[in-house]
Amino acid sequence: MSIFRCLAATVLGLTWLTAPLFAQADSKRISEQVKPSATHKTDFDFLLGDWEFTSDSQQYGKFGGRWSFVRLETGQILDEYRVLGNNGQTFYVTAAIRAYNAAADRWESISMDPGAGLQGFATEERVNSEMHSEQKASGAAGKQITLRVRYYNIQPDHFSWSADRSTDGGQTWTKDFQRIEANRIGPARNLGPLTAGQKP
Repeated sequence: MSIFRCLAATVLGLTWLTAPLFAQADSKRISEQVKPSATHKTDFDFLLGDWEFTSDSQQYGKFGGRWSFVRLETGQILDEYRVLGNNGQTFYVTAAIRAYNAAADRWESISMDPGAGLQGFATEERVNSEMHSEQKASGAAGKQITLRVRYYNIQPDHFSWSADRSTDGGQTWTKDFQRIEANRIGPARNLGPLTAGQKP
């Protein structure tokens, strides 16, 4: 082995050894110096609770269902979106987790489909009285789909939702590809810790 390969191997080994130390330092710096913005960490509180919705989609037509949101003990928001038939049978269900990124000063979310894993990563922010989201996901045959979502007309017992859709990387958009009207049927609720730490 040449001296250059030996040197490269040594440098690489040192990098792997020191990387966890840098990661720990960065994590400590973020937790100590970057605090959630008081003006943004409650942006999605309006969603907490249980909702009944009706939807009109350019792909699937008219349908309805239930949409529930609960805050986890650590601050993230978990939701379940369930499309129901006329007799209450489930046609489709998906879940998502939404978390505030203090370093980027924005909300982020990712959806979880049964059997399809994680998909639909989105970045979200407040724009005046609305919440806006841009979501990217893979559709059929690996086609990239982008959604621009608006939560608007936000009231204690109602909100409206609309999504523009692009299948060509944002070059062209189908406006109001899907619309949702949601009405509250249950109060805001929190989910406590799943495990309890030992008392000192």
